[in-house]
Amino acid sequence: MSNITEIKVPDIGDFDEVEVIEVLVAEGDEITAEQSLITVESDKASMEIPSPSEGVVKSLKVKVGDKISEGSVILELREGAGAAASPAAAAPAAAPSVAPAAAQPAAQAAAPAAQDGANVTVSVPDIGGATDVEVIEILVKVGDSIQPEQSLITVESDKASMEVPAPQAGVVTAIKVKLGDKVSQGSDILELRASGGAPAAAAAPAEERAAVKADAPAVAPTPTAPVPAAAPVVPSGGGMASTPPERHSPTEAYADADMPARDLPHASPSVRKFARELGVDLRRVTGSGTKNRITQDDVREYVKRSLATGAAPAIGAATGEGGLAVLGWPKVDFAKFGAIETRPLSRIKKISGANLHRNWVMIPHVTNNDQADITELEALRQTLNDENKKSGVKVTMLAFLIKAVVAALKKFPEFNASLDGDNLVLKQYYHIGFAADTPNGLVVPVIRDADKKGVFELAKETAELAALAREGKLSPAQMQGGCFSISSLGGIGGTHFTPIINAPEVAILGVSRSAHMPIWNGSDFVPRLMLPLSLSYDHRVIDGAAAARFNTYLASLLGDFRRAIL
Repeated sequence: MSNITEIKVPDIGDFDEVEVIEVLVAEGDEITAEQSLITVESDKASMEIPSPSEGVVKSLKVKVGDKISEGSVILELREGAGAAASPAAAAPAAAPSVAPAAAQPAAQAAAPAAQDGANVTVSVPDIGGATDVEVIEILVKVGDSIQPEQSLITVESDKASMEVPAPQAGVVTAIKVKLGDKVSQGSDILELRASGGAPAAAAAPAEERAAVKADAPAVAPTPTAPVPAAAPVVPSGGGMASTPPERHSPTEAYADADMPARDLPHASPSVRKFARELGVDLRRVTGSGTKNRITQDDVREYVKRSLATGAAPAIGAATGEGGLAVLGWPKVDFAKFGAIETRPLSRIKKISGANLHRNWVMIPHVTNNDQADITELEALRQTLNDENKKSGVKVTMLAFLIKAVVAALKKFPEFNASLDGDNLVLKQYYHIGFAADTPNGLVVPVIRDADKKGVFELAKETAELAALAREGKLSPAQMQGGCFSISSLGGIGGTHFTPIINAPEVAILGVSRSAHMPIWNGSDFVPRLMLPLSLSYDHRVIDGAAAARFNTYLASLLGDFRRAIL
């Protein structure tokens, strides 16, 4: 005879809602007591929720991505004649063990609590044969009152971390370990002045009372609550050994058949969540943290390398050799909504689009916005053009901007640089690129040795290169070697924008349309011609303070152009 039982989420500590990141069983699966059913994750920890009984899964009530809390129904279980007790009776005071009750050795029976006031030395329990595991957290301090099963320290082996709980209630009188210590079974943790409270099972492994996830200790259960954790066996050397059930619907990032359910990459829950959002398979990422732990920076670097080498799979493909996966581009029959016209992208837009996409994804952009008072500079520009009408060269604001940018680059050399792996290449030349709008798309001609040219030379050369760009006659050499770029929309409009850095440069200046504004001079508001400046910079190389100084200095040069020739 069998009966149907709802398996619910047990006490999971102080978390209101946690996300289901793996479903480890499927309908029809035969499961045993303490077999992991799902993996849930909060902002700071992940844990596996085990089954309190054996039986056959009748129906699943959750799926990956669901938000659940204590009491939420996970699945319906058809218990057999030999099944374990129902969930209502599945929470003994002692921590449960992996093996069936009939096979438990007598040594794992609950030990009597020490008498009140007695001094108790708490030692590291059986941790599955792992030796010399490192103490990475101390969760109590001298004078703390603790309860049975309250976590005392967190230890970490090469592949797993676990919390060591208190065997009984009491007050901490001395702590025998410190961060970084290596401990093994039997090592003293602390001294305790005993008080009332039921002890934990004397020889039950610590990892049978705490959820063991890579770099993510789980919430310690209370004595009366079901244990919200899996019960893995930790082999010698600290590795995680388990025989997980066949997984029919885990997260796609770990869907390979040869990926044991608990053999997850050595990364914190937040890093695993970050990797899932980017579609990165963490098994392909090399960790740079302690004991090869994977950090968010490792994930970012992997994405950048994959994009740079073209290792990412085709859009819409499943996670493949490159370890990256993105949603496929939506397929829409636009013609069914009305008349359409299809035009192929120009070659320039195809090339520049791919480059812009790479630069936006791979470079951590930050934009600093400022304004420059160019009232006097604009008056000077108009005077120069009036005086030199016969020369045929029209001085533009771009020529002044290039001259001012060169002066700023000399004062802030990290802006005149490029990243080459872990090295920063500081350039001793000043080649300035400027974005040129053409009928076929955006191109960036480069003014070479701009520091050696005057304003009239710069105005003449920019006009010539812009004309070649519009005619599609720029040579590749005329678009290479830039140190810093300027994108000017002043003749079109706008107030501020975020220009995309032209890799391998580390910064780009965006210039919008100037406008007269009332500016306070200390006694009155006076009309001044203000030019918006938008400086995008690579945050790996340049911090916010340096960017603000660069933009402020550039604005001061444009406000008093005499400084640019000093």
